[in-house]
Amino acid sequence: MDPERWARIESLYHAALAKEPGARSEYLATACDQEPDLRREVESLLGCAQTELRSPVATRERWPRGFKLGSYEIVSLLGEGGMGEVYLARDTKLQRDVALKVLPREFQGDPARLARLEREAQVLASLNHPHIAAIYGLEESDGVRFLVLELVEGPTLAERIAQGPLPPDEALAAATQIAEALEYAHAKNIVHRDLKPANIKLPGNNVKLLDFGLAKALADPTPGDSLNSPVGTVGGTVAGMILGTPDYMSPEQVHGKSLDKGTDIWSFGVVLYEMLTGRPPFRSETVAETMAGILKEPVGLDRIPAKIRLLVKKCLEKDRRRRLRDIGDAMTLVEVANPLKGAGPRHSRLGWLVAAVSTAALLC
Repeated sequence: MDPERWARIESLYHAALAKEPGARSEYLATACDQEPDLRREVESLLGCAQTELRSPVATRERWPRGFKLGSYEIVSLLGEGGMGEVYLARDTKLQRDVALKVLPREFQGDPARLARLEREAQVLASLNHPHIAAIYGLEESDGVRFLVLELVEGPTLAERIAQGPLPPDEALAAATQIAEALEYAHAKNIVHRDLKPANIKLPGNNVKLLDFGLAKALADPTPGDSLNSPVGTVGGTVAGMILGTPDYMSPEQVHGKSLDKGTDIWSFGVVLYEMLTGRPPFRSETVAETMAGILKEPVGLDRIPAKIRLLVKKCLEKDRRRRLRDIGDAMTLVEVANPLKGAGPRHSRLGWLVAAVSTAALLC
């Protein structure tokens, strides 16, 4: 971004933030009278800042243990977020444990959220890959719609990183499996759009990619798709939640531009960086500062092992025209960095020789 333009955004953001919430829209309408794009960028940052102050999660009434949704009996809450709540449940018909993704009660009547839940079900149903958690069904009970998902045991990648950075070989092994899942999804024209360690499970030495709640088919003609914006809108008003997680957003996602598979490649680079260092590359004290860093700060590679720097650098190019164009290219660079352990079923043990030659083209 042009430094002069960013300086104006920062100035307008802080000036608007200092005003009462009800007066901010009028202030920006006057200050950005002839520049609607500038106004939208400032409003996006303001909306994200508001998310830090209010969260719908805190006021939700959770489904209690023993509550039944059809043939499923709630055991415990596994996690929650803006897109839904996930419960461990017992399938009393098939006698197996599953994960249920349920819209919070206050959103069960929201057509937009119900449509998004159905879209997630359709996306998952189109995917069948060993590194993507499976869906068993989309069901309804007493007016409550929910997804029935594969229960993936083990810690999340976020929990593993909380114990400290991963050794390079371990990080590259996980990165290979993540990239394989993304490559498969991209081949199906599906973009995840919310790749982060909390959405990646580590059952044993395996990797499972979760939560396609923000995913979208590239050919999906859905009008007014608010998922291209960093701040979600429902019924034309700010919903108070970030669609996507700021630490892992691509620059084009922050800008609210149309998204393609390049946004997943960026997020993949952020996840790899965090695996190696213990923290995302642009994390700051506030959401606004984090998003500002994504747009204008260079990524520091000093803490990244030398053999992996090229891979991280090519994933984290702010200009997506200079970023890796395909996640398969990332897999090639993983194999160059770790030729023996990086080789898998799709490459022979000698594949690293081909990969090394291919790297010359990637650097052009």
